Amino acid sequence: MSWHAQIPKAAQKYLQHNRLDEVECVIADLPGIARGKAVPAGKWEKQTHFHLPNSIFFQTITGDWGEAAGPDGFLEPDMVLKPDLSTVTAAPWANDGTLQVIHDAYDQKGTPVPFAPRNVLRRVIDLYKARGWTPVIAPEMEFYLVARNVDPAKAITPMMGRTGRPAAGRQAYSMSAVDDYGPVIDDIYEFAEIQGFEIDGIAQEGGAGQLEINLRHGDPIKLADEVFFFKRLIREAALKHDCFATFMAKPIAGEPGSAMHVHHSILDADGNNIFTGPQGGETDAFFHFIGGLQEHMPSVIAVIAPYVNSYRRYVRDHAAPINLEWGRDNRTTGIRIPVSVPAARRVENRLAGMDCNPYLCIAASLACGYLGLTHEIRPDKRWHGDAYEAEDEIPQGLYAALELFDAATEMHNILGPDFARVYSIVKRAEYDEFLQVISPWEREHLLLNV
Repeated sequence: MSWHAQIPKAAQKYLQHNRLDEVECVIADLPGIARGKAVPAGKWEKQTHFHLPNSIFFQTITGDWGEAAGPDGFLEPDMVLKPDLSTVTAAPWANDGTLQVIHDAYDQKGTPVPFAPRNVLRRVIDLYKARGWTPVIAPEMEFYLVARNVDPAKAITPMMGRTGRPAAGRQAYSMSAVDDYGPVIDDIYEFAEIQGFEIDGIAQEGGAGQLEINLRHGDPIKLADEVFFFKRLIREAALKHDCFATFMAKPIAGEPGSAMHVHHSILDADGNNIFTGPQGGETDAFFHFIGGLQEHMPSVIAVIAPYVNSYRRYVRDHAAPINLEWGRDNRTTGIRIPVSVPAARRVENRLAGMDCNPYLCIAASLACGYLGLTHEIRPDKRWHGDAYEAEDEIPQGLYAALELFDAATEMHNILGPDFARVYSIVKRAEYDEFLQVISPWEREHLLLNV
């Protein structure tokens, strides 16, 4: 069968109107950056795989390396990367006809590479499948459109809107605010349509130039792929209009941070939501899933809040939860139960930052719920009222979060022990890099005062 017949309909339609010039063969590394190769179309049609060194998973966000290669040393053996044709999508911003395709990573014996993020998520989903369960998730993506910033020493500022004024904050859900950067949003919509992605809605959030895009619920791997693609799509749309899109958890001081809220539900073998009973009531499984999030989420905060900047988002009374309480239709709780009909009953994890790797974030969140389901963990009592009055339950920084992650051996068995080893080494290398940088605050307050 021709590969053309195996790719999504949106990609087939793109090829009807564009001569294929190049194929971008990509895979997400630990930070979620697209790594890979651009291959001429004629060559790609003849190849069944390509190679990259496994060291791409040992690289920090700065481009340095963690000493995570294992006992054989830093030999950088080649991985075998095989295309998943169900992920083929256009790169509509390219000058010539270009497709993108996500690949899966295997070692040379055909075993999935355990620290490849897509494989980590698949490992967790397979645990659910072994129990006869199918996880369903829906992500919400928050991000900022900001003015171009080419000097790291300068503060990030909101983008200039069509009115000629900088985007304003505290305008949540304002249609006028959305219209102010309508040309960027128009291109986001156009690129998404060409790529075959369904946007459930776009809204202005509380920050200056901050937007939220909701995606339709579905298969966790498919949705993680879409978030991975969307980050690039949104950046490209912003660049067309002389601004940047940023997914930093806290890019602007005094403004709300950007989250990636994840909604979860679980289906049984008959396609029924296990969170809802025959009469429409809440089941034990529903409460066990919540209990798993409450008990195990601290151990994976280092995964869903992966950078030093991530912890600047967790600010009391500032649009991000700092607790593990659960509540009904309560956005101050870390775990929220949205309003829904019984068949769509779901649990929302509001703790993850948009700076996360979507594969790893979804895997970690589902892993917490899985442990709750299998160990029948009961949650605390539902929180009533403002949960910012509850105790802080989030680690105060990346180092503290990594300490909890390293001690969570049960979680390591779910996500994969080799992944846990590599992830900790790479994140600690990043933290050491951060400690070598002297901040403006230190120069201002310590230089002459201590």
